[in-house]
Formats: sequence, C-alpha cells, structure tokens
Amino acid sequence: MPKPPKDWIERLPTDHCIAEFSIWSANLMNLSADLERISPHADILHLDVADGHFAPALLIFPDMVAALRDQTELPLHIHLMVADSVLLSQIEQFAEAGADLISFHVENKAVAEDAFALLEQLHIPAGLVARVETPVGTFEPYLERIQFLTLLGTAIGVKGQGLDAAAPARLGEAQSLIADRESSQRCVLAADGGIREHTVPDLVAAGAETVVLGSLAFGADDLRARMSWLAALQGPK
Repeated sequence: MPKPPKDWIERLPTDHCIAEFSIWSANLMNLSADLERISPHADILHLDVADGHFAPALLIFPDMVAALRDQTELPLHIHLMVADSVLLSQIEQFAEAGADLISFHVENKAVAEDAFALLEQLHIPAGLVARVETPVGTFEPYLERIQFLTLLGTAIGVKGQGLDAAAPARLGEAQSLIADRESSQRCVLAADGGIREHTVPDLVAAGAETVVLGSLAFGADDLRARMSWLAALQGPK
C-alpha cells in the first residue's frame, strides 16, 4: 500500500499555492485515467465524505479510498461532512482505508474531544472545517491540535455555487488565528467551495495556502498551464 512520508504536511510547498485536487470532480467512470493525468501536478487528493444528513449529498465511501490508496502515494485528505452520531465510526473506517489526514467539522462540537483523541490514537493528523455561516473564532479552542484549517466559501455539499462575499475576510481572520498559535506544527489554511478562475487570486491573496480544485482543474483544456497559473499566484506578504 503506497503511503506518503509521515512528515508530508511539513513538506508541502510554502513558496506557491498547494495543489489539492477534489476527487468529487474527477471522472468517476474512469478514475484511474484521471488519477494518472493529475498526479504529476497534485500535492494532495481531497475526498469529500457526506452522509446525506449533515450535508445533502451522499459521497465518498471507504472502499473507494482504499482503492485509491493502492494506486497512489499522494496524501489522501478525507473531509468528513457527517453527523455526530457516526463521526467516530467514520474516522475509524477511513483510517483503515488509508487516510493520511482526516478533517471533521468544527460544528461537530459535541464529539470533537473524542474525535481528536481517536485521531491521535490512530496517528493520523487532524484538520477542522467550518461551514460558511460559522464564525471563524469557533476554531480558536482547537488550533493547537490541528494541521489543516479549511473554510468553506459556499453552502455545504452543493456544487456550482458562487463564492460567498465574506470568504476572503474570513481567510484573513483565520490566518491571524494560525499566526498566534503556540504549536510548532504547521497548520495549512485552505479554501474550499466557489473556486473559480476569478476568485482564486483573491482567496490566495487573503491567505489561502491551498484551494480545493474541482472543475477548475479537472475541466481545464490545458492542465499544465492551469497549474502554472496557480503556482504563480502570490499570497500575503
């Protein structure tokens, strides 16, 4: 089973935007070919998991993650959009399938302590995600325990929406929180949702170290050119 190095988060690029590809936007009927096409350009594979309750979609299952794990050394970032009642069992299942990072929602507050404890026991880095309507300050009690902080810029679990106008300001607020952490571990700031050619420059300028790429990458006529464009974008000084 191929695996990235244990310190893969620390090794992620710092001089340009990290390339995080959302498998939700891949050609699921020919996933192997799409994986081969994007692998030279990708730093992370992002896999959305939704239970039809916490989020309206039904997305990706552990066997699919296990199949990807057998085919790639790229880190697998699992984004759990699931109800409190199933969060811990989902963490266990996706850990067994080969996850390299598991992010759950800050809105899962009732089971957050148990989730962090389980991830620590499983030796899997933890990330947190916030819905677009959730105040950024909600992350603050957990900042020392996470290595990814992802802000949604659209309503959860629905493709094709426009970016919320508050998204750049929210990223700036989150970047300030990360800068004030005491932990020496890296914490990557990510933007997810509303990722379009005209929105990405503003998101990166606001502090996003990675944007979760869907159709912007998978639908590009020239993927190499698209990724060169992304790499050239400049974040805050």
